[in-house]
Amino acid sequence: MIKNLSGDYEIVEYENKRFVMLYDNSEYEHYPTHWHNAVEIIMPVENAFTVQTGAQEYVLQERDIMIIPPGELHTLPAQEGRRIIFQCDNSVLSGVSALADIMPVFQAPAVIRPDTDRDLYVLAKKQILDIYSEYYSQSETSDVRIYMYLIILLVALREHQIRQSEQTLSGGRDKLYQYSEKFKLVLKYIDQNYMHNITLETLAAIAGYSKYHFSRIFRQYHSMSYIQYINLRRTRAAEMLLLDPNISITEVAMRAGFSSLSTFNRIFKEIKHCTPSSYQNFYCSAGEDPLAGT
Repeated sequence: MIKNLSGDYEIVEYENKRFVMLYDNSEYEHYPTHWHNAVEIIMPVENAFTVQTGAQEYVLQERDIMIIPPGELHTLPAQEGRRIIFQCDNSVLSGVSALADIMPVFQAPAVIRPDTDRDLYVLAKKQILDIYSEYYSQSETSDVRIYMYLIILLVALREHQIRQSEQTLSGGRDKLYQYSEKFKLVLKYIDQNYMHNITLETLAAIAGYSKYHFSRIFRQYHSMSYIQYINLRRTRAAEMLLLDPNISITEVAMRAGFSSLSTFNRIFKEIKHCTPSSYQNFYCSAGEDPLAGT
């Protein structure tokens, strides 16, 4: 199933210029620790299936659904059975500003089981089966429908996460709505200004909170600090810039908003598990040039 592995980085080879790949997989094969830029969704169809991410081991039962974020190191031990493995190019998600509100679903692996939330599970399973059916259809709009099914799944998962946050944040639904509206302004500001210096004081002022309150609530609401969020946004911007071999690594760092080349290298490696230069070389050596023909 892994066709192009360089070190621990897999270059996902989409067929026929599609942005999605689906495997009806029943191979008894060990897939070593690797990562890629694709969103990966796994649903066992026959027998349980084990997925290892870092020190965490997930045992998926039949029809459980696991979403593995882009950039997440994971290992798939050799196992008997059959499973649907779906991959989607992350650039069609992270590059769309309208989808910024659902990006928190990719901060950690997520498993959807019947006991997670029954309605969420039923909806998620339906979307995966619809994606499976559509993938093998001959429709000219199949990829559009697959994209639509994926967005429906991710929105439902994000709404579930928000409901979970509502239970931990004081003030209930009204307070959560207030946070949501304020953080939309904050995230919009970050999206428009990530290439510049962004201070805690500025973000707290946009939200209308003290620095301490803003930092605490942001972490609770987004499951990460505001600094981590900014670094993720800058890294996403850097990924796109690195696809152009004519832009130097130093220029990428500056244009993406990093204060120094050393900071860029460190943060990029923490998030993507490789250096910026290695990331750029992977694409160049694979002959992938998303800018070609534009």
